[in-house]
Amino acid sequence: MEENILRKSAVFVTLLSVIACVGVFWFPRLRTASEQFLATVKEYRTKTEAERLNMTGLELMDYNNKQVKEETGEEPSFASQIRLELPLGVTGNDVEIEEDYMTQKIDVRIPYAGDEYFYQHPVLGNGSNVKSLSYEKQQNYGVVEFIMERVYETRTSYDEDYFYIDFLTPQELYDKVVVIDAGYGGNESGAVKQGVLEKNINLDIVLQLKEIFDKSKDKSIGIYYTRTTDENPGIEQRKALIDKTDADLFVSICANATQSGRMSSINGTQVLYEEETDDEEMHAKRFAQICLEEVTAAVGSSNKGLLEGNGDSVVYGSKAPAVLIKVGFMTNQTELDRLCSREYQNKAAQGIYHAIIRTLTEEN
Repeated sequence: MEENILRKSAVFVTLLSVIACVGVFWFPRLRTASEQFLATVKEYRTKTEAERLNMTGLELMDYNNKQVKEETGEEPSFASQIRLELPLGVTGNDVEIEEDYMTQKIDVRIPYAGDEYFYQHPVLGNGSNVKSLSYEKQQNYGVVEFIMERVYETRTSYDEDYFYIDFLTPQELYDKVVVIDAGYGGNESGAVKQGVLEKNINLDIVLQLKEIFDKSKDKSIGIYYTRTTDENPGIEQRKALIDKTDADLFVSICANATQSGRMSSINGTQVLYEEETDDEEMHAKRFAQICLEEVTAAVGSSNKGLLEGNGDSVVYGSKAPAVLIKVGFMTNQTELDRLCSREYQNKAAQGIYHAIIRTLTEEN
């Protein structure tokens, strides 16, 4: 029995010795081959990441689409235009969207998206109406930024793994589109009288008008504002919003002042429109007339008539019927006091609201 055990032990030791001898010869080679393989994989990954890092966001999305097609044999397919992958533990309800119509910028804020989100969670979809696409890590958020070719609004949905975005034109959402402008803003105060800045009066009236539209049950009219805070978009940027929304009407709201700037008895409401050479001219003039009638009736001001533009106002060159409403004179003490009154501002906003509704109704 003991002899049998010793024999088996000898065989086992012999086998171990043979394996050890072979291992001494082959293991360095296997180790070298393994290291070469890992180095090749690392080089490939580094090269791929470098190529991706040199791509624009749109190029990267196109690259991702092609990778999916190569792997599956089919184009990426989902109902929406863009698909974003949700990080682990994040739901679609956690995602926030901020839209800036003046710059056509749409920011998608994704909680806990890391520095490498753009490369680890491929963005897929159709970028035909996207001007640029980028990603930036901000504190506890990752921000996917879309700059659109024109004004779009978002429609979103999500499931357990993905967040989907569709970009819709104003005309896909509304029957009519109106752009409303509060004159001046930021470092441009407009007229200044007794410490009162025209830019603030203009904005206050616009914010009252916004409140009226927001509360309206009729959601068939899309309203876009050039500003709702104390900022100063340039005239060209304000005009661009008309084209990029394909607006049906444009209204700019201002106060008025005498040419000399001195306080006087001159008072009342005046509406400027831009003379055109085609059929649109009568439409713009008609819109101006309606605004004059509705605002003077609402605030009880005197009718100072229509004023034909001279080519240097915000309404010049507008593709939509455009008017500039000069609600009242800051150089008249009575009207200055009224223009600073919230009640008077609300009446002016009501008059402008009715003028817009009346004009759109007449169009139909």
